[in-house]
Amino acid sequence: MSDLLAGDLITPDAGAAPLLGLASVSILKAAPLTRLSLRARAPSLKTAGLAFGSSLPTRPLTSTTADRRAALWMGPDEWTLLAPVEDLRAVFDGIEGKLAGEPHALVDVSDRSEAIIVSGEKASWLLNTGIFVDFSLESFPVGTVTRTLFHKTPVMVWRIGPDTFVVEAWGSFMDYVSGLLVQCAQELQAA
Repeated sequence: MSDLLAGDLITPDAGAAPLLGLASVSILKAAPLTRLSLRARAPSLKTAGLAFGSSLPTRPLTSTTADRRAALWMGPDEWTLLAPVEDLRAVFDGIEGKLAGEPHALVDVSDRSEAIIVSGEKASWLLNTGIFVDFSLESFPVGTVTRTLFHKTPVMVWRIGPDTFVVEAWGSFMDYVSGLLVQCAQELQAA
């Protein structure tokens, strides 16, 4: 799953310089994505997943992926749907068309959030400088996703590989989040 994800959907932004590049951990800005927030009831999930191109996860803290698609469980009736930027109109219209007449809410939130990719053997250590979640592979396996706080900022953390995480925050908070991560990494470098 993580190879598909990292190679097809979650990629570094080619136009952005690395935010951090240590031997044990790196932080890269992720390329822009289509982000849709879907709120729907259980009877609509299969139809929505077929229209999106990936089934929607129904277990808390999980994600599902398919070719250039990812669906992240955000709550009992809420999902974040990720796709390439160029697929926005097709994905949005496809889901809206299939769910016509069904109670749901589909909102384009692509411009609301930004993402960074935190990877390396010390990635979980670095995230734990501001997030009190057990990021061990046993407790937070590949594919796990959660909303939490980084210091006082709301973030979403999604593990896409054994040592690779996507951290998403609202665009207005991303400089704060990435800046604190870089600052904390300086402690790691000094150790």
